[in-house]
Amino acid sequence: MTQRSEPWPAGTPCWADLVTSDLGRTQEFYRQVLGWHYDEPRPEHGGYCTALLDGAPVAGLAPAVPDLAGGPHVWQVHLATDRIELGAQRVLDAGGTQLVEPTDLGPLGVTGAWQDPTGAVFGMWQSGEHTGFGVVDVPGAVAWCDLTTPDHRAARDFYAQVFGYSYEDMGGEGVPYTVFTVPQGNGPAGGIGGTDPSAQDAPAVWAVCFRVDGVDAVVRRVRDAGGSVVEDPFDSSYGRLAVVAGPDRESFAIMAPGEPAQGRTREPGADRR
Repeated sequence: MTQRSEPWPAGTPCWADLVTSDLGRTQEFYRQVLGWHYDEPRPEHGGYCTALLDGAPVAGLAPAVPDLAGGPHVWQVHLATDRIELGAQRVLDAGGTQLVEPTDLGPLGVTGAWQDPTGAVFGMWQSGEHTGFGVVDVPGAVAWCDLTTPDHRAARDFYAQVFGYSYEDMGGEGVPYTVFTVPQGNGPAGGIGGTDPSAQDAPAVWAVCFRVDGVDAVVRRVRDAGGSVVEDPFDSSYGRLAVVAGPDRESFAIMAPGEPAQGRTREPGADRR
């Protein structure tokens, strides 16, 4: 396993975390499904804990505060930034909205939350001792993050203004899908896709995809652990995928890269449109 300890290039999806109604239940679910272990919850940060693979940080979990325990639970994607105050101003200048002002977490780093003009919520992370994902694209870790939105063009313009994204169109006819590269990156860092026109009122949302060894086997583990299946396993040109949900109905994709099996194929991002 190759671990990373350096900060991620600005604009890169560098972390993902989840607010949960029952931390112990959620920890056990992801332990069974993705093989995670955890460090000790931090009372000074509201009980936040870090999920680990062989000691490397891969995601965060936090118990919901009582007033928000009944709210929706979603995986939140954080985008790396070198200077969070400057990034926050760029968000406002590009038409976004600040939801949580930059918060200093001491030696760990600085975080906050914003909403893009199409309605998608994202975090920004200015790293300190915690640089984000310590490992990616191995079984149990995040393999890909992307945004699906009803206004694909507006989203592209917004993230280009804020983070300097450049784009390569990947979608064919129908729903658009674009991969983006960050200025200091050396390859695609994520994607932005449109929502299915037939899905009325589909929300704009950032989402995560975890790599697994075998999608069908993990789908069975999801069910056994008390989760549910949103989208049955299917084949794409990038491998086999499925969309599942955890104990709080938080959805996420799972993917096993490789040659697709015979049968129907789809493009990445189609699962959440």
